[in-house]
Amino acid sequence: MALGFTAVRRWAAALKRDVMALWLAARDPRVAWYAKALAGSVAAYALSPIDLIPDFIPVLGYLDDLILLPLGIAAVVRLIPVPLMADLRHRADELIARPGSRISAGVIVVIWLTAAASLAALSWPALSD
Repeated sequence: MALGFTAVRRWAAALKRDVMALWLAARDPRVAWYAKALAGSVAAYALSPIDLIPDFIPVLGYLDDLILLPLGIAAVVRLIPVPLMADLRHRADELIARPGSRISAGVIVVIWLTAAASLAALSWPALSD
């Protein structure tokens, strides 16, 4: 069972890397316009919270992600030359491995704390009655 789980994790990591590579391909001047359009569409679909079939529908909700996304990735990969796709995958691996920005994380934490403090300040008069 551990082998199956490991294989699924590797497959998911490869999908994540390929989605990032397609996002890079959509902005790369070396990629043909039609491949850019399809790469951008597939990457946007993968990153979008809106699905063709919503995920809350049992079984079918994840079926579109398990079938449509790999098919879309495979279609775009065929349109991009092999050496260029290898370069894009390498760049995607580097971006995924790079740690997130601590400044961005700090800004988000400050925004949430400010929102919580504002909510507390606004609700304080109602709670003290």
